[in-house]
Amino acid sequence: MTEGTGLGAGDLPDDLTAAEAGMWQAFRNGSLYDLSSGDAVVDDPHGGHPWGPERSVRARIVCWLLLDGPPALAGRVSALKLAGVRVTGTLDLAGGTVMPYVELRGCRFDEQVLVPEARFTTLRLVDCSVPRLEAARVHTEGDLHLPRCRFQNGVRLTDAHIGTDLLLNQSIAYRDRSGRSISADGMTVGQDLQAELLESHGEFSLRSAKVGVSLSLRGAKLANPYAPHALNAPQLTVERTLYLTPAGLGSPLLSGTTPARGTRIQRFECRGGIRLDDGRFGDAVDLERARFTFTDDQELSLRRVQTPELRFLGDKPQRGRVVLSGARIGNLVDRAGSWPDPGNLQMGGFAYESLVPRGPFPLTRRLEWVAAATAEYHPEPYERLAAVLRAAGEDEDAREVLLAKQRRRRETLPLAGKFWGYLQDWTVAYGYRPGRAAVWMAVLWAAGTLAFAHAAHPPVDSGGHATWSPALFTLDLLLPVIDLGQVGEWQLQGAWQWLAAAMVLLGWILATTVAAGATRLLRRS
Repeated sequence: MTEGTGLGAGDLPDDLTAAEAGMWQAFRNGSLYDLSSGDAVVDDPHGGHPWGPERSVRARIVCWLLLDGPPALAGRVSALKLAGVRVTGTLDLAGGTVMPYVELRGCRFDEQVLVPEARFTTLRLVDCSVPRLEAARVHTEGDLHLPRCRFQNGVRLTDAHIGTDLLLNQSIAYRDRSGRSISADGMTVGQDLQAELLESHGEFSLRSAKVGVSLSLRGAKLANPYAPHALNAPQLTVERTLYLTPAGLGSPLLSGTTPARGTRIQRFECRGGIRLDDGRFGDAVDLERARFTFTDDQELSLRRVQTPELRFLGDKPQRGRVVLSGARIGNLVDRAGSWPDPGNLQMGGFAYESLVPRGPFPLTRRLEWVAAATAEYHPEPYERLAAVLRAAGEDEDAREVLLAKQRRRRETLPLAGKFWGYLQDWTVAYGYRPGRAAVWMAVLWAAGTLAFAHAAHPPVDSGGHATWSPALFTLDLLLPVIDLGQVGEWQLQGAWQWLAAAMVLLGWILATTVAAGATRLLRRS
């Protein structure tokens, strides 16, 4: 830079203001340069109180220090540590390599900060007012900390590479001209991405982003009600857990942890759609006590998500949809009151291995859950639920689910099929309650025995015949394959012939329905 021409090592440029000269010397010493007044109202970087020249430094001088600054004093490490400083002009470090440590606290920027394709060791902006942070393809070896900052025109971190942690805790980001508050598509974070208690007014975009450990949005408030998505993160990869859960208030020690009982909390809230399609999460997706406010066209989309555990424990969305089509889950931890109303749940191709209900979730409610996800009859959700219940040793519940599937299927059949379905249901419950067949058989056997005890029964062959037994005769009629030697020995006439024919028909119906049910059970076992 031209200002450095002719300067000796450590010489102070002539055109620096008093504030800039102090910053220059603090940089060489690696010490904090604090221009705060001590008055919390005046020092608020987000407030309206003006900061005069005594607290102002030019962005051009800041860039000079960071890119080509003077050497450190003997025994010291140069670093830019500012507090309560106003930076005038555009801070433009695009494409530069910044070796010194950078930390700005409670500072105010008049114009945007430009660091695209720049390289840092560690960059910390804490509680700063920034019109816009443009940091596409920025590279940090260590952390990028942006807690408690306010970004009036959004943040761009597209394809950024963060070596360790990215912190956005308690920051506030407003939308830019494209409607995005934070644009971080393709970003890679080596360890944790913490955005706890974040306020996002616009689309938070994390398409194809990768997080090396966990992504925490505990207590965050995302708002983008008039656009499709408040959180747009398809193909997101998180090696551990995605937290959309409450955050504890009042103690910095609560950051990154689940609040203990009795702690004052702030829930995760989202006003706008959430898209996590094709995401991969190594441990879990946690929606404990999350609140969703959707329009009729918005949705919580988890299409084709893969994770060992989904904790679906938030508040029931009153509008919009929840879509789990094609998702593959290990443990489904859920609450009966968390699922949306019928017509607002889609689960085609949703695979899960076990159910872990939190609180009462009776089978009748679980069947309503399946029915809510299938506006038209589809066997797969019922068969999946039955398989999971059977694997858990709940064979009776599994049969109830398959019976509910047959009853749902019956409604799609033509009139004759419905009649046959109702007949199977009334008699042996489609074979899933085989005890009914024995009851019906016993009732018919007793009724037939009493009836045929009064019937005229001349023998077919007067020369030799078996002894007449109404009980054996009735049983011979009811059992369609077994021959007890009674029916062929006696002749019935009139109404008794019709009664015998009815017994034969009922016997065949019972046998057929039992055989059909047994076939279904054997095919699924």
